[in-house]
Amino acid sequence: MNEKNNIESSFSGLIRRYVSASGLLIIATVLALLFANLPATRHLFAWLWEQPVSLSIGGFNVFSHGGHTLTLMDFINDFLMFFFFLSVGLEIKREVLCGELSTRQKAMLPIIGACGGMLMPVIVFFCVCLGHPLMERGCAIPMATDIAFSLGVLSMFGKRVPIGLKIFLAALAVADDLGGIIVIALFYSQGLAWPYLLAAVAVVAVLLWGNRHEVRVKAFYMSFGLILWYLVMNSGIHATIAGVVLAFCIPANLTRGTRYYMEYIREYLKEYPDIEFSEADRNRAMVLDKGDIQLLRRIEKASDQLISPLQDIEDQLAMPINYVVIPLFAFANAGVDFTGMSIGSLFHGVALGVFLGLLVGKFTGVLSASWLSIKLGWCQMPEGGNWRSFASVCMICGIGFTVSMFIAALSYPAHLGTDGADMLNEAKLGILCGTLASALVGAFMLNATLPKAEKEG
Repeated sequence: MNEKNNIESSFSGLIRRYVSASGLLIIATVLALLFANLPATRHLFAWLWEQPVSLSIGGFNVFSHGGHTLTLMDFINDFLMFFFFLSVGLEIKREVLCGELSTRQKAMLPIIGACGGMLMPVIVFFCVCLGHPLMERGCAIPMATDIAFSLGVLSMFGKRVPIGLKIFLAALAVADDLGGIIVIALFYSQGLAWPYLLAAVAVVAVLLWGNRHEVRVKAFYMSFGLILWYLVMNSGIHATIAGVVLAFCIPANLTRGTRYYMEYIREYLKEYPDIEFSEADRNRAMVLDKGDIQLLRRIEKASDQLISPLQDIEDQLAMPINYVVIPLFAFANAGVDFTGMSIGSLFHGVALGVFLGLLVGKFTGVLSASWLSIKLGWCQMPEGGNWRSFASVCMICGIGFTVSMFIAALSYPAHLGTDGADMLNEAKLGILCGTLASALVGAFMLNATLPKAEKEG
C-alpha cells in the first residue's frame, strides 16, 4: 500500500510539473502564431530568427557549423535543444535502470505500444503523400508523443485516472522519445566528417573512463559534454544526439552507497551542539565559529554525495528545460504563416499526412499493438484500466508537439528552397491541428470512460 502511495505521489509531482510546462507551451504557441501572421510583426518575426549568434575566441567561433555562424533559430534548435535531449536521455536511462522500463514485465507493454504508435503514423503519412519524394521526407513527423501536453490532458481528470494508465502513458512517451532519437540519428544525418567524428568518439571514451573510475564531479561531464556537442554538430550527425550520448555516460550510482553517506551525516549531526532558541531568536541568524562551519560543510558535502550525478543533473535541468528551452523552442518553431492558406490546406499533402498520422495513426498503432500483445499473453492490462479507458489514453498519445516540430524542421530544411518552406509550414499546421484534435477527442473519451468523480458532502 505504501509503495502504491509513493508511486501516486511521484506521478502527482511529475504531472504538476508538466501541467505548468504545457501551459507555457500553449502561450508560446499562440504568441508565435500571432507574431507570424500580424502584418506589423510578420517580417520582423521572420527576420529575428535569421540573426547570427556567435561566441568567438580569436578566430574560433563556438557557435559555427561547417564554417558558417549559427542563426538564432539554429542556436535554439541545435544548442538549446541539446540540453532538452540530454534531459530526455537522463530520463530514459533512469527509467531503464530503476523505473518503468527496468524489467521485462514493466517495459513490454509501453515499448510494444510505442513501436505500434511509431510505425502506423509513418504508414498513414506514406499513404497520403505516396509518389511525392519531397513530401515523403516528413514521414517521421507524426511519430512522437509530447509528454508535457499528454500528461497535461490526463491531469484534468485527477484521481479518476488509475495509476496504471498514468504509468503506461509516461513510460510510452519515454520509449517514444527513444524511438525519435534513433530516427534522428539514422535518417537525419548529413555527410560524415570523419576527423570530427573520431574526435567525438575520443571524448566519449574520456567520459566513459570517468564513469568507470568513479568520477562524480558534474562539471567534468558537462564540460566534456559541450565539447562533444561541438564535435558531433560538425561531424554531420545532428548535434542533439550528443545530449543523449552524454546522458548515457553520466553515472547513475553512488561511490559508496546511500547507507554510508546517511550514517556519515548522522555521526556529524551528533557532534553539532543542541542549542535552545528563544522565540525572539527564531528568525535571527546565528554567528558560527570555524568549527561549526567546517562541520556543516562536511554534512553538506555528504548530502550532495547522496544524489547520483544522473539524478542531480536531471533535477537541475528540469526547471530551465520546462520553463525556458521548450517554450522558446515553441515560440521559434510554431509560427505557421497562414498567408495563402485556406481551410482546404489541411486536407491535402503534408498537412493532411501529419494530421491523420497523429489523430488516426497514433491511436490505431498504440491500441492495436497493445491489444495484440495483451491477447497473446505477453503483457497485462495496466492496473485499474479496462479497454475503454485504455483506448482513451491511446487517443491522447496523438498529442505530438515538441519532437514533431523538431523532426519537421529537420525534414524540410532551408536549403530545399520555397517548396521546402511551404511544406514545413504545412507540417506545422498538421502538427497543431492533429495535436488539438487528439487532445479534444481524447479528453471526451476519457470523460466518458473513466469512473465518475465522487461528490464531496
